Formats: sequence, structure tokens, C-alpha cells
Amino acid sequence: MYKARLWSVKQSRLLEAFYNRFELVIVRLHPLWNLIGYQRLEKPFAVTEKVVKGFMFDCQMCGQCALSSTGMSCPMNCPKTLRNGPCGGVRSNGNCEIKPDMACVWVKAWEGSARMKADNVHVVQFAVDQQLKGRSSWLAVAREKNNTAGNG
Repeated sequence: MYKARLWSVKQSRLLEAFYNRFELVIVRLHPLWNLIGYQRLEKPFAVTEKVVKGFMFDCQMCGQCALSSTGMSCPMNCPKTLRNGPCGGVRSNGNCEIKPDMACVWVKAWEGSARMKADNVHVVQFAVDQQLKGRSSWLAVAREKNNTAGNG
């Protein structure tokens, strides 16, 4: 999975374009999700999301995905789970101070975000709400974008 995670950072621009289209579809299907019921969809969506994002990004299923803001490098893979930048203990070779064989998640986040069109790496991420752990961030985005738009 580590190699897939590194590949995903290198392909961050391509994955950003794919995700933007995917998100548009998920958000537009809100009436269907609403009809079926978000609660009913939570488990199948979360399982699918865990498989897909687990392989691609070593996703930890925090329920509050920040990949589009972190160059497709999941900040939850940081041993300190820092969501807003490196700890200051990054080694001179760019590796983690705690796991010396692993590239710092935030070094990779900066590399990945430099390839992306959107410059969201400076967006401050809220602390993780542990109650959302294991939930689908895809469904959360569909709900949030439709509620923000007043649709629902």
C-alpha cells in the first residue's frame, strides 16, 4: 500500500481531476441518496470507500477526508496524525522522525499539492471528530454540498 500511496501523490493532478468529476456525480445524486436514505447507504459506501481509498491512499477512514487539500497524501498516516503541516521533526532526507523509513506525509503533501490545480494545502483543517471515524466522507460531501446549496 505504501507504494500505491506514493504513486497517488505523484499522480495528484490526475486524481484531482477524477475526484472533481466523481464528486459532481455524488453530489448530483443527492435526491436518490435522500430517497434511499443516507443511513441505509452509510455502510455500503463506507466499505467501498475503505477498499478504494485504503488501497490508493492508505486511508484511515477518519470520515473527514482532506486528500484534496493535502496533495493526495492522507495526513492521518502521520504517526502524530497532524492535519495542518509537519511537526518540525522531519529528517534532512524528508523522512519521518518517528518512522525513519517512511517519507514524511507532509513533505509528500507539499509535493502533491504543487502538482494540483487547486492550491488548498494552506486551508486549515479542523481537528478530527472521532465520532465520524469509519464513516463515508463521500456521503458527507453530498450532504454538505446540498445542505449548503439549500437543497436539503
